[in-house]
Order: sequence, then structure tokens, then C-alpha cells
Amino acid sequence: MSFFTLEGTSQNARAGTIKTAHGDIQTPIFMPVGTRGAIKTLETSHIESMKAQIILGNTYHLYLRPGHELIEKVGGGLHGFMDWSGPILTDSGGFQVFSLSDLNKVTEEGVKFKSHIDGSYHMFTPEKSMEIQKALGSDIVMVFDECPALPATKEALHKSMELTVRWAKRCKDYELKPHQNLFGIVQGGLHQDIRMECLERLEELDFPGLALGGLSVGEKNEEMVEFLNDFTPKMPAHKPRYLMGVGKPLDILNGIRAGIDMFDCVLPSRNARNGQVFTFDGPMNIKNERYKEDPKGIDPELNCPLTKRYSRAYLRHLFNVGEYTAGLLMTYHNLYFFIELTRRAREAILEGKFDVFYESFYKRYTANQIS
Repeated sequence: MSFFTLEGTSQNARAGTIKTAHGDIQTPIFMPVGTRGAIKTLETSHIESMKAQIILGNTYHLYLRPGHELIEKVGGGLHGFMDWSGPILTDSGGFQVFSLSDLNKVTEEGVKFKSHIDGSYHMFTPEKSMEIQKALGSDIVMVFDECPALPATKEALHKSMELTVRWAKRCKDYELKPHQNLFGIVQGGLHQDIRMECLERLEELDFPGLALGGLSVGEKNEEMVEFLNDFTPKMPAHKPRYLMGVGKPLDILNGIRAGIDMFDCVLPSRNARNGQVFTFDGPMNIKNERYKEDPKGIDPELNCPLTKRYSRAYLRHLFNVGEYTAGLLMTYHNLYFFIELTRRAREAILEGKFDVFYESFYKRYTANQIS
């Protein structure tokens, strides 16, 4: 049984299926982020009802609280702990170790870092990251990579890439659970030659899937799009391609157009808690005065099962008075939108009409800007 099956293409855009022990994932796919074992404001039945096919767990946060040993002891892993029966992807903790820690020291062995919670010191090595993810029991495990501070020189990025490859080999040598699939992470900034060298060296280790890390971290959007268009088609066609931490609706469609299969981002849930909801007519700031007496639903076309019954005026009221229900409804809506967007993209790819879908969405999404 093949881990990934390519089912159709439209130019460079791809539709496929990833098979895991906890279910199939139809790509392209957006993956909701459950940082601490939950998607903020939502519970598991909400995620099931929006037909999310896979969710993310965060190795760094779950290691610090409540601890991977506890999760394995109580739930047999993250699936049982949070009562989620579908596939789970866990990141390696690398990004958080570098971005959240007040102090970190990188050596060949790994990264010593200071907890953002209580200031205690910890050490993440490739082996430690694998130990944690093994206990969490995720279906897709990410290698432990270095995430260098940006901007960085080409020399520094190349040195970081080499360390990432050496760590990837150590991750590959660690024995995971039989159902777990380890993905390699291609690093190298916007330098095609460094990325290509990283890709070739990771391919020697033969990971079942590959991710692109270190993008959407400060470079101009057009630079990321140009890089993806040039580099993504060079990645192995028979393996799933994952663009980490991206992003906005148009970023996702640009990624799909380049040939990316998997996406994740905290944007839908984070922006919902700040009053922004996504629609096919562009993002909407529900706090705006213009919605005070607006009887329409957020996005009639989306047909979101939770928010279609409520008016914009009601959601604005909930948000402005600080009702937790506002966060629940708008988070659900945003995630439903992102999942539906990738579902429609897949449908268009299988029909050989992705470019038509892309142009139609782009014109409508950017023309109205109802915010």
C-alpha cells in the first residue's frame, strides 16, 4: 500500500491521497493547529463536524505541559488523550525552541533552551524530539531541524542546512512506532542551490514525505511565491509536499499552484480571536461599525453550519461584549473556510480547471475587500 498516491494534476497543482493508520487524507489539505492538544475555543466534535482530515499537535508545548509521558500514560498517545480518531501531525519543536525561548544554545548535540513558562532549562536533541513524538503517537512526525535567526548570510544558512541534514539522519535512525511516518524538512532560505543540496541529501535518507521550512518568516510575499514556483516542481512527485506555517488564503492557493499538498497555520484561529473572519469576498473585521445592524450572515456562500444561522450584527455584539461564544463561532467559521477552500481547489484540480478556479477566487477575494 503506497503512502501517497497522486490522483490528478492541473498544470503544477496536484490532488492526491495520503494513507495513514488513522485514515486517508485527500490533498491539497489545510491542517488546523491544535497547539496544546486542542484548537483554541473548540472541542473535538467541532473539528469532526467541519470535516477536518488531519490536525497538528505541538511537540514543544506538549512536552512542557502536561508532558509526553503523561499523555502516553493517560491516553495511550495524543489521539486518545484528546479523543481524536483522525490523523495527527506533530512538529518537532524546533521552531518554538528558537522563537519562544528567551535563551537557546545550539551545539552539534542539540539545543539547550530556557522555558518560556517558568525559565527552567531543557535540552532538545533529535533523539529527544523523536522520543516525545513517539510517545504522542502522531501519524506524521517531523524531523528536528535548526531554524536560524533571520536575516542570515548565505554562509550561515548553508551551515544551518548542514546541521539540519545531520540531525535528520539521527532522527531517521531513531525507531518510531510502526504506524508513524517521518518527514524530512528542506531548509536553505530563498537560495535555490542550498535548498537543492538539502533536498538531494535528504533524499538519500528516503523519507516518505518532505516539508519546506523557513518560509513566511519575513521575506516578501512575491519572493516566496517566486521561490515556490521554481523549487516545488523539483521535489519528488511521488511524495507529499508540506509547506510549513503558511498561511493566508492566497498564500495557500499560490502554494497549491506551485505543487504543494499540505498546509498549516494558526492564522484562522488567531485572527478569529481578534475579530477577523474570512469570506469569499475577502477578510471581514467584525468589530467595524458598519456591521452593527447588518442582518446578513458572514458569508452566505460558505454555508458554514455554525455561523450561517447568525447575523453579522449578532456576532459583532458577541465579540464586543467579550462573549467566549464569539471566539468559538468565528474560529469554527475560519477553519471551515480554509478547509472548504482546499476542498474546492482539489475538485478543480481533478477537473483540470485549477487555473480557472484560482483566477475566479483571486478576482473576487481581492476586488471587494469587505473588511
